[in-house]
Amino acid sequence: MANETVYYAILRENQDVSDASGLARRTHTPQGRLDEAIRRNLTWERDSAIYEWERGEELGTTLVEISEAEAERLIEGFRQKWGEQG
Repeated sequence: MANETVYYAILRENQDVSDASGLARRTHTPQGRLDEAIRRNLTWERDSAIYEWERGEELGTTLVEISEAEAERLIEGFRQKWGEQG
């Protein structure tokens, strides 16, 4: 059975999903949840943003669930914006 992954655009106030400032994902595995965010080197690393957002902690950002295709578009935009570092 494949792991289920949910993607979230990380948005500042009044920011559109197409111009998200970051990207997070939660993967449900047989061992539990794995929360990660993409870094400037375009690698995924463990991150607590989803958990903090769910708990209502003040992050200065909000998370919006997006599709895998939207996440891929954001990653391509980050690649162009940040340069291929990874």
